[in-house]
Amino acid sequence: MMKSFPQPACPRLPLRVAAWLILTSAILSAEEKPKFRTDADGPVKASDKRKTPKERKPGDLPEWFQLVEGQFPPEGSAHAATGELIHTEHLDRRFQIRIDRNDSQERGIWDLPLDATMLPYGSIWYQGAPAALQDIPLGTHLHGLFYLSDPEDKTPLPDTWYKRKTPEWEFRRCLRIEDEFSFHARQQQVWKIDSVDLTTKKLTATLQDKGKPSGQPKLFDLLSSTRVFQGNGVADLKALQPGQSVLFNLTWVTLYGPGRITDIWLDEKARALVTANQMERHRNYIRERGLPAWVTAVDDEQQLVTVTFFGNVDAKLFEELKIKDPNLPPPKDGSPPPVEPRGGLAVARETLMTYDPVNDRKTGSVLEVNKIAAEPGSSGVQMKVKMDMMLEGYRPKRIVRFYPETWKVIALPKEEEYFGKE
Repeated sequence: MMKSFPQPACPRLPLRVAAWLILTSAILSAEEKPKFRTDADGPVKASDKRKTPKERKPGDLPEWFQLVEGQFPPEGSAHAATGELIHTEHLDRRFQIRIDRNDSQERGIWDLPLDATMLPYGSIWYQGAPAALQDIPLGTHLHGLFYLSDPEDKTPLPDTWYKRKTPEWEFRRCLRIEDEFSFHARQQQVWKIDSVDLTTKKLTATLQDKGKPSGQPKLFDLLSSTRVFQGNGVADLKALQPGQSVLFNLTWVTLYGPGRITDIWLDEKARALVTANQMERHRNYIRERGLPAWVTAVDDEQQLVTVTFFGNVDAKLFEELKIKDPNLPPPKDGSPPPVEPRGGLAVARETLMTYDPVNDRKTGSVLEVNKIAAEPGSSGVQMKVKMDMMLEGYRPKRIVRFYPETWKVIALPKEEEYFGKE
């Protein structure tokens, strides 16, 4: 006779625990998956259309993320698109790129433009450093991250060939654009030259990702006008040799192959030099126009304004928020000079254009400069200022520009000021 063993008091407990674990795992997995569509869900096609909630079906892909006013977007929510810069309106931070051809497109919609505007926190990169839109030459091939236009935006589309539209035409708000140099430098990538034929003006190169080959070799076109930079000088095409690790900028990408090389940097010294030059150009530009931010909180009674700075400027500029000007004259009323560093806050528009910062900015004392969680578009730097006088434009979600007291505020060219254009 078989010996019987005592049974556990709750024989179903292990099954319940297992079921609970499976359910919890499923919930966590569902939470980890983005609630919005991403590029991993497939390319944008001409047949894609925004659907109302009533039109949606259970099997449909989720909608692309729609930006929320006064909030930075979540990581990974933008749509990536590439193309050649064919038009700019730099005062409005608006531009057009001719979208690259790809296998998801029908021939009839090749080479059509995407008309987009930089978000106020959107960043522009050129030659490895932050830039202004006017720094980038027309014809430069760019990599970009885009969001759908506001459903209420009625900005007309540009005239196109036979009134046709690129599948990306609704992605009209840009988070970032960058040239080939910046795109690859940011990811620690370089191209290794496999071969050069100056007779046919062809260059074969393989992308290196952190020192390892990535993808197949590509055949690029050289031009008689291709600029070659080596060390701290300029070289000619004969300086191109197999085995060199290079970065370059392109034009005519996908029209007749991988593209034409317009500029090529042969060594680290040449790349560092051009990046340092662009960085100084950017710093000068921002010091004359102010650090862009939006208002996060306001205390009218105490005249306190909290702003969050955008991440589209060199991070080192934020170090100047805490510097006091040793040449600042003492207060005219004989009171002791303020202990805190000071600066001026000017109201700006969505395009980052100010009105008349020499005359309409108001000054205040910088009480706090804090680090916060960084998000796409955000610098992760927040500042609290006690203003001498409040303006109506100091309201949550409004755009402002801040000038530390060590920055000399000068009158900008008239076309860069919105005063008188209302």
